[in-house]
Amino acid sequence: MITFERFTLENGLKVIFHKDVTTPMAVVNTLYDVGARDESEDKTGFAHLFEHLMFGGSVNIPEFDTPLQLAGGENNAFTSNDITNYYNVLPVNNIETALWLESDRMLSLAFTPKSLEVQRAVVIEEFKQRYLNQPYGDVWLELRPLVYKEHPYKWATIGKELSHIENATMEDVKAFFKKHYCPSNAILSIAGNLELVDVKSKVEKWFGDIPGGKKTVRSLPKEPKQTEFREKIIERDVPTDAFYYAFRMVDRLHPDYFVADTLSDSLGRDKSSRLYIRLKKELDLVSDINAYITGSNDEGLFMISGKLNDGVTFKQLDDALTEELEKIKNDLIPKEELDRIMIKIRTSRTFEEQGLLSRAMNLATNELLGDANKINEEDAEYKKINSEAILRVANNILQKSNCSLLKVKANSND
Repeated sequence: MITFERFTLENGLKVIFHKDVTTPMAVVNTLYDVGARDESEDKTGFAHLFEHLMFGGSVNIPEFDTPLQLAGGENNAFTSNDITNYYNVLPVNNIETALWLESDRMLSLAFTPKSLEVQRAVVIEEFKQRYLNQPYGDVWLELRPLVYKEHPYKWATIGKELSHIENATMEDVKAFFKKHYCPSNAILSIAGNLELVDVKSKVEKWFGDIPGGKKTVRSLPKEPKQTEFREKIIERDVPTDAFYYAFRMVDRLHPDYFVADTLSDSLGRDKSSRLYIRLKKELDLVSDINAYITGSNDEGLFMISGKLNDGVTFKQLDDALTEELEKIKNDLIPKEELDRIMIKIRTSRTFEEQGLLSRAMNLATNELLGDANKINEEDAEYKKINSEAILRVANNILQKSNCSLLKVKANSND
């Protein structure tokens, strides 16, 4: 049970506080309700660009990292299609340093031409290095538009194409900041050995006078139901052929979300999973294979991916994979197998919850989903899952007409 308190400032900033008396450290985590799905299709990559811009200096602080490091802290950030998250870990007695830094960049970034050009260059280089010049790097740039035709999940967090960041103007950047990076669009999660009254006082001191802004009402196009199998083959300079089966699945708040997660563990969580045992150990068709879900807030993906062994064809892989998927769609998963999976899920969750940063992040993300207490309800959701539910969800998801397949072929002249 993860205990917490919540309060909201007059400017709309939601605050979650989790007390932990066992550690001398504290976490200040700021989650902004903005991700790649909130971008315009002709101006993508902005949420990720801001992940970098937010470290480029703010109205009263020319450089973000140094004051935090001097206070014995460290920080980082990440962007997804759904959210942007910034976190700081530091000694609890220096927590005001993190609150000062986060509040100042929420109040106003410096927006200097130099900062924009420096961070633009960093993002462009990251696009090239991680997505264009790395084996299998462009898989999600190819796969997302194959799966999604209407919903903005059809582009990756890095953006659709380099030109969108290359051509981003100062006016574009300022407008995006004003719309999304304000108290009414943020959740501040604080964890450590503190008292609620003290947390309220410090948060009010540093964030209370920031203009609230206007919470954007999200209205995204709904992705139509997929009714036919889609396939795309690309040739790349990669070591070996790879495959990415993407099945459409439910959103993060759907009752079947945890069932789909459990189904993916059964098929491809680790070396004891069905696909690993059959396709790798027994048939020796693949060098690796995994099944997992994207965990998206809106309707996401159930993925099966891996790499073929030399001499193995995509047809051989597809036949063997189809056979295994038919088994889980036609036969109830044995109770012993389900029990083993549930033990692993509980162990993984328990291990994750030991970290103060993980708890702070998960409280914020669950609050964004409607209620931070959902973090304490997940065990009960998993316990409700039975073999019949696995069978039903497998038949809902693992249909060929619900699948988009990306094949990456190694260049024949390699």
